[in-house]
Amino acid sequence: MNSRIEVATVVTRMIAGAGGVALRGARGLDPSRYRVTFVTGEGGPLTRAAEAAGMEVVLEPSLVPQLSARQDLLAVRRLTELFAQRRFDVVHTHSAKAGAVGRVAAHRCSTPAIVHTYHGFPFHDFQGRARRQAYITAERRLAAYTDVVLCIGTGVSSEALRRGLVVDATLRTISPVVESRTVPLTAASRAAARRTLGLDDRDVVVGTVGRLDFQKAPEHFVEALAALRDPRVRGVWIGSGPLRAEVEDLVRRRGLQDRVLLAGERNDVADLLPAFDVFAMSSRYEGLPCALVEAMRCGIPAVVTAVNSVPDLIVPGETGVLVRAGRPLELASGIRELLDEPDRTAMMASKGRERAAGEYDEHRLGEILDEEYSRALGLPSPAVAPSGSSAAPSHRNVA
Repeated sequence: MNSRIEVATVVTRMIAGAGGVALRGARGLDPSRYRVTFVTGEGGPLTRAAEAAGMEVVLEPSLVPQLSARQDLLAVRRLTELFAQRRFDVVHTHSAKAGAVGRVAAHRCSTPAIVHTYHGFPFHDFQGRARRQAYITAERRLAAYTDVVLCIGTGVSSEALRRGLVVDATLRTISPVVESRTVPLTAASRAAARRTLGLDDRDVVVGTVGRLDFQKAPEHFVEALAALRDPRVRGVWIGSGPLRAEVEDLVRRRGLQDRVLLAGERNDVADLLPAFDVFAMSSRYEGLPCALVEAMRCGIPAVVTAVNSVPDLIVPGETGVLVRAGRPLELASGIRELLDEPDRTAMMASKGRERAAGEYDEHRLGEILDEEYSRALGLPSPAVAPSGSSAAPSHRNVA
């Protein structure tokens, strides 16, 4: 083994969510002990952040999020070539697509330690039975190649065990990692956030943060706002994605042009969260979303769908409101409950802030990664030092 442990972190897209957690975990590792290389399908702000932290970024265009037999087979071949050439000590994959092609490639190269993080699952109850079973079967086969499985939240861990995707000896439950900067909810921070978004101080703001994609169910968010039939309520969606045009069309058809703001991709989310009176999440599935942790830390009361590990944070009636996924009217009812009972809502927001103030930082995740990488490699695990490598970053395409 080289003087430093070589880690390849494979993630399909370096965007918020899986990409953010992967980057924050890597930044929590001691750079004198580890050298981390990110392998991803596309560049962006997080790849630049990785390079700024002294990490190499390898762009592999065949690593795409959608299912594609041709591209997926090409990705396996290209990653196998890369891993064989570089002889990484650890290959750490994130989420379904990167987890599949990355683990197969690492297994072909006899990588000493293969680690996978489940942020959620590629199979869901709303899928057809045959497709869902195919995903489960594939994940079970991949488990045979995996030395360590990290699951975001207890809900994800429990399902992984129940489905036979992991054995207890390889499993560790972790928390999502959020940015350390939190802007507390005050009259001043709320006023500043609303000025930035062009909102009035008198507006009642129901907001969320996430990609405009199938997973996040933005159409259910819009339908919930329509069901409220309250002209005072303004909906704000921070984030962009492939469904933006469809959501804009739905907003027009529902006559909500003056009540729904699609704010697009932002790099100042922490500053904007205080604008919200309620954080509402309509997702069909999640792991344990970072945006929810950030909103609760800010002091925003939350109504969210009861999916995967979300109940780790949201205890109904204590730290927020849970509703069933795919039920916009229930989401609307939950929003109304928070708006109509200010004293009870303030209590839930306070308890939610306390609950979300746990170990959700990158240093703690770095400690966990160090422990699990070392255990898989049969090495002692020293204490993790703060990151800050001075190595010059590089950015290249796989040859």
